[in-house]
Amino acid sequence: MKDIFFLHGLPRAGNTIFGSIMNQNKDVAVTANSICADIVGQLYSLKKLDIFQNFPDHSSLENVIKNVFNNYYKDWNKKYIIDRSPWGFPINLQFLKTIKQDIKIIILVRDVIEVLGSFLAWSEREPSSFVNQYKAKTREEKCHLLMNKDGQLVKELIGVKHLLNYQPREMYHIVDFNDLVKNTDQTIDGVYNFLGIPKYKHDFNNIKQFTVNNMNYDDTITGKGLHTLKEGAISDYKEDYDAYEIVPKSIIDAYKECNFWIK
Repeated sequence: MKDIFFLHGLPRAGNTIFGSIMNQNKDVAVTANSICADIVGQLYSLKKLDIFQNFPDHSSLENVIKNVFNNYYKDWNKKYIIDRSPWGFPINLQFLKTIKQDIKIIILVRDVIEVLGSFLAWSEREPSSFVNQYKAKTREEKCHLLMNKDGQLVKELIGVKHLLNYQPREMYHIVDFNDLVKNTDQTIDGVYNFLGIPKYKHDFNNIKQFTVNNMNYDDTITGKGLHTLKEGAISDYKEDYDAYEIVPKSIIDAYKECNFWIK
């Protein structure tokens, strides 16, 4: 039986770097963006069907739902799975609580202006970026598009806020992007302490491209390079731009309060 943990991370907040590091451990698998939350949600939506309501066999359907993780990860030869999905989003967490009792969620956060700056910088060096596939042309328009209320970034922010405001402190562990890349050893050590699993001696001087269960991202879907890492030492990681210089001031003023976890 595998232990299943969860990762709720803002986009551009180090999810891929975190996964690359943790996946050095032969017992651990940090997933790419997972469809498990969608699977669980779709299964629960079956209860709305007339055919189910005509014969509401809750027990049998919930047997299927409760075995989603066991079945999905059946062929993954790992002891510990860290499933990355927006599990902190209220409805996802509500469903998750019906499956698991001891829930542990790693939350990856980053200054929202830095997140927007990262997307802008990527979109301006990579024409295939999904950010360039819409009508938004200016930096300001692109930022508003990224902060769309139905988009992934806002969904992840809602999930973070829901976890911090309404869930017990022992359920989650916050990892800030800048701590991950600047104080990597202590940050990863804190993750192991939170999960309560045996520690591993990671090689922070040998960061490689993200891979898990012999699979890689196919970024032809989202835009070339979205999940490409700078290989080598994590200590050499450095952005080649200043987010607060490329993100328009109007956007900074509009969204800086989204950093509600910063004390």
